[in-house]
Amino acid sequence: MCGIWALFGSDDCLSVQCTNAMKIAHRGPDAFRFENVNGYTNCCFGFHRLAIVDQLHGMQPLRIKKFPFLWLCYNGEIYNHHLLKEQFGFEFQTMVDGEVLLHLYDRFGISKMASLLDGVFAFVLLDSANRKVILGRDTYGVRPLFKFLADDGFLAVCSEAKGLTEVSHTMSMPVNITAFLPGHFEVFDLKQNGKVRSIQMDQFHCCTKEPAHAIYDTVGALANGFEEETVKGNIRILFENAVRKRLMANRRIGCLLSGGLDSSLVAATLVKLSKEWKLPYPIQTFSIGSKDSPDILAARKVAAHIGSEHHEVFFSVEDGLKSVEKVIFHLETYDITTIRASVGMYLVSKYIREKTDSVVIFSGEGSDELTQGYIYFHKAPSPKEGAEESIRLLNELYLFDVLRADRTTAAHGLELRVPFLDHRLTAYYLSLPDEMKIPKHGVEKHLLRDAFKGLDLIPDEILWRRKEAFSDGMMSVKKSWYTHLQEHLETLVNDEELANAKNAFPHNSPHTKEAYYFRQVFDKLFPDRGQWLSHYWMPRWTDATDPSARTLSIYTPDKD
Repeated sequence: MCGIWALFGSDDCLSVQCTNAMKIAHRGPDAFRFENVNGYTNCCFGFHRLAIVDQLHGMQPLRIKKFPFLWLCYNGEIYNHHLLKEQFGFEFQTMVDGEVLLHLYDRFGISKMASLLDGVFAFVLLDSANRKVILGRDTYGVRPLFKFLADDGFLAVCSEAKGLTEVSHTMSMPVNITAFLPGHFEVFDLKQNGKVRSIQMDQFHCCTKEPAHAIYDTVGALANGFEEETVKGNIRILFENAVRKRLMANRRIGCLLSGGLDSSLVAATLVKLSKEWKLPYPIQTFSIGSKDSPDILAARKVAAHIGSEHHEVFFSVEDGLKSVEKVIFHLETYDITTIRASVGMYLVSKYIREKTDSVVIFSGEGSDELTQGYIYFHKAPSPKEGAEESIRLLNELYLFDVLRADRTTAAHGLELRVPFLDHRLTAYYLSLPDEMKIPKHGVEKHLLRDAFKGLDLIPDEILWRRKEAFSDGMMSVKKSWYTHLQEHLETLVNDEELANAKNAFPHNSPHTKEAYYFRQVFDKLFPDRGQWLSHYWMPRWTDATDPSARTLSIYTPDKD
């Protein structure tokens, strides 16, 4: 996890523009570099570093003697860099995982380079010999990337949109800041004056297709066929492999643990593999909530079962309310459920940064989208529509859950790792027959649960625990966090303001006082940027007016 920032064809003095790069300093607390590009007086890179791999040679933009014309600024981890090095006989000059991008690009070009990367990444690659600038982003957008392209060819790029909002330019019309599409790369011609022209935009990864890098994976060919035991065995193999490859780090590893199925499977597998790898420290797990919250109690049981060094972070309603504005600043969104769930994750990340030495943080993001884990999937009209909804949610993760997970951890200089979004695992799971993936016997994610049945990896009561929304499970069953939040915000927005919401905010008009307040704060922080969110996250196939699972008629609380 780092922060990248770059300008090509700046109209203004670079020393003035570079102050914008400091807005993402939280993403890389270990070091900062600002570097002009030789021969282009109006092009530059800015980089905030969180040192995870190769603490000596890991500063960016990354350049090596073999390819002096290539400049690379990237954020992320390439999990198969050693495998690719061995496969193609590359001679590395550093221990940095990102160096493999330079070798792949030089040998194969951008299309094959991008398709062979197994990891999470956002990159800016400058090829000064061929006058090309290339942007790319991983399959699900786990690592963020934003671009600003003016009509005159001035290109600005940043890990977070806030680093671009005050970049100055000569165009009279405002320039849109857009999220770079996950799973894509874009190639620009670089002119002598530093301006660019887009010449190619291609998708190199698709969540429903096995990735090209699968043949260079540590796990070979899987057993064929859709017999239940075969499928469950393959799921276990791919999931464990997804956790294993993410152990790559020179900093301490920890894990968020809500006590739900997903984070519990990740934490249990992480503890198991850490012993096999003989890591020189126990895995720390972290849960957050009020003292009687369902999540705190469930996480406590899991931690005792797996033997992690467990930390419980207690927070009050007041703590949560005080954090809302900071959370919206880091998220750069006004989506209702994203903000609700982000408050707890922001506060637990703050605790991890201040009270422990864990820096690389695993979590269970992506499982609900992949395995049809949301409660509303019980209402899917057919298995086919359930499968299509799952793909839609995965494709939109970068707007919602993945955005939340990245920004709340990055706000405190932590690096997030999400095994459930391993491309090979997701491609396999999505390839299964639609009927296998639906909720069964009144339980969502039945196939995933069944795959780990009888292994004693996590307690049975957790393996079969019903889905609980993170923003709801942090407080007591009697009164959810979102209820506390709504009651407080009721006093901050009056009826007249809400009645006028459509005029005040024509795009994604808020329908509740809570939504109005979030939009109001967002607009104060990022004026006229409401289009960054295309739509609110809401359940399908129900008459829900609120994104919380607890408002659905099919929700039944965990009686335990």
